[in-house]
Amino acid sequence: MLLGGLRYLLPVIKAAHEQGYYVITADYLPDNVAHKYSDEYCNVSIIDKEAVLEAARRLKIDGIMSFACDPGVVAASYVQNEMGLPSFGPFESVEILQNKDKFRRFLAANGFNVPWAFGFASKDEAWASRDKFGYPLIVKPTDSAGSKGCTRVDDESHLMSAIEYAFKYTFGGHIIIEEFIEKKGCSSDTDSYAFEGKLQFVSFCAQRFDAKATNPYTPAAYSWPSTFTEAEEEYLKNEIQRLVTLLNMQTSVFNIETRIGQNNKPYIMELTPRGGGNRLCEMLHYATGVDMITAITRAIVGDTPEVITQQPYNGHWAEIILHADEDGEFVGLEMDPSLPAEIVERDLWVEPGDSVHGFEAANNAIGTLVLRFENAEDLEKAITSQHDWLKVVIRK
Repeated sequence: MLLGGLRYLLPVIKAAHEQGYYVITADYLPDNVAHKYSDEYCNVSIIDKEAVLEAARRLKIDGIMSFACDPGVVAASYVQNEMGLPSFGPFESVEILQNKDKFRRFLAANGFNVPWAFGFASKDEAWASRDKFGYPLIVKPTDSAGSKGCTRVDDESHLMSAIEYAFKYTFGGHIIIEEFIEKKGCSSDTDSYAFEGKLQFVSFCAQRFDAKATNPYTPAAYSWPSTFTEAEEEYLKNEIQRLVTLLNMQTSVFNIETRIGQNNKPYIMELTPRGGGNRLCEMLHYATGVDMITAITRAIVGDTPEVITQQPYNGHWAEIILHADEDGEFVGLEMDPSLPAEIVERDLWVEPGDSVHGFEAANNAIGTLVLRFENAEDLEKAITSQHDWLKVVIRK
């Protein structure tokens, strides 16, 4: 059973079918694209763990995960543990990882580098605590993904609007206000893989943002390798393994966000037992040959996966998250043919005449562009001047 129904599930469904598995996709939106490719659709709210458990028992499933779909991770873990299925790890640990407030407290209690953070259950409570905060800070829901509801705040005059915005996107009615860690270089948001509690493949990327986007904190591009030093990557790899061990996590693809602060401290910002959105596992398969999707698809139903090992990048890779700068009607995509890159894949999800929206969150993406460069210089120049060679044309 796969929780969710977005297109990021399509390679997982394909891998499952290649292994001979029967695939059930589940959420409350029957028109979602993944349901057209699965063998069966189950209409259930993926944030209702008891309802998902009842459906899983009725359907007699052999495994469950929520791949590239953050809201379903808690329910998937609950079902795994209640039914004795192959699991990411203890349900209590997954609850910690999936709640930004609990996660920050766990990091602090166990000696990890961590920003200051406060959790709140009401707008009034958050506003009444404003004297505790320093600026800049970031306000976000404790339980959302895809940058929904997130706002950087540089002074108190903008705090309440950010609080109200975060509460619009929380499922459980809680937000977190935390220190904004000014980063050195690029932050990283990419996927890694652990088998039976041991990291087998760890990746770091350079996460890029579009300052012109409706929400400038929604990732707009990724590139591999990262901008971290070897020493910084080694420190973070050891800290990620320590975290996985402390929480007794087992076998999973993990989506992990990290950054190096201007204070030169490396931080684990988020770690969640699911594949990331934006096709990160697919990008890593292109760049390294490592197939985490097939491995976790086999492991999650109890079959032994092929051994995953750390592999180098075969070139310099970039993924562009195609998006419109504002609401309108999609006209087309224009690219400068002199771009010094191999266009490995152009995956466009809209057609001329379709309505598109400004890039407020990851679900406003309209496609992806996969590029391979021969050297770091060409990649950096292209990815930092994206508006010069790439244009999403819309009609307002």
